[in-house]
Amino acid sequence: MPPPGPIPSVTRREALRALAALGAAALLRPASAWAQPPGPVLTRRIPSSGEELPVVGLGSWITFNVGDDPEARAECTGVMRDFFALGGRLIDSSPMYGSSQAVIGFGLKNLNRPAALFAADKVWTSGRDGAGQIAETQRRWGSARLDLLQVHNLENWEQHLPMLFAMKAAKQVRYVGVTTSHGRRTAEVENLVRTQPLDFVQVTYNLLDREVDRRLLPLAQERGVAVIINRPFREGALIRAMLRRPLPAWAREIDCANWAQFLLKFIVSHPAVTCAIPATGNPAHVRENMGAARGRLPDAAMRQRMIRYVEALG
Repeated sequence: MPPPGPIPSVTRREALRALAALGAAALLRPASAWAQPPGPVLTRRIPSSGEELPVVGLGSWITFNVGDDPEARAECTGVMRDFFALGGRLIDSSPMYGSSQAVIGFGLKNLNRPAALFAADKVWTSGRDGAGQIAETQRRWGSARLDLLQVHNLENWEQHLPMLFAMKAAKQVRYVGVTTSHGRRTAEVENLVRTQPLDFVQVTYNLLDREVDRRLLPLAQERGVAVIINRPFREGALIRAMLRRPLPAWAREIDCANWAQFLLKFIVSHPAVTCAIPATGNPAHVRENMGAARGRLPDAAMRQRMIRYVEALG
């Protein structure tokens, strides 16, 4: 995920409120009106094990970094509650994300730690104390073991990857991966996919950022590496831009009722993609996002139509 930096001044929630103030009520239906598309939750297999994961997960970058604010923590717990209720499993965080890990742990405790949880986190330190950082992560999650540990943005991967592989051999973690974002260090990630026994790779991919579609996604599919997609909405900027435009009527052909589902279904319809992780601190938005894990997905022709439509919007 992205490196530390200023939190965007305009959030997705604020954008939606602004649209409502302008009278865009048709776009901003209450959550109770957001019916889920028909059918079961769509899943993809983790190639190294065959375990199935829902194609939509939950990120926590920025949105769960709410500190000790009781109202905000309760809202994040509501996000997690609805996420699990709608069939979600994978929640992703990092030591880089401020209080997000502790907020996840708080929510899991209040939800009696749902058995469906697939806990994905990262090691992110330039020093040698990766093991100490992981122990602190486990304490914040309230978990003796995480499902997936990833080297965040390849930070000191030469030191951390051998440690993570040793943890996997000792059954202290189930899966090992690496992450990058914004298209940085893609060639290095490709090399690691070729040379290391990775279970997962996490990269940026969306309707406008498609660099990994050329080599990295086909390579991951060829090598049997699961793919998690970060920044599916460009930290909200992409969906804010789309909300100013009409959702095409033909989006109904792939069971999309809103732009979030349109953007996510493009991503998860790629055969190499295992799971996309949109981040939100709003229960209404997680219900909207999880609609992308049901119903029809676009085929190759429809994916090209989606690209043309969004690129034509400028």
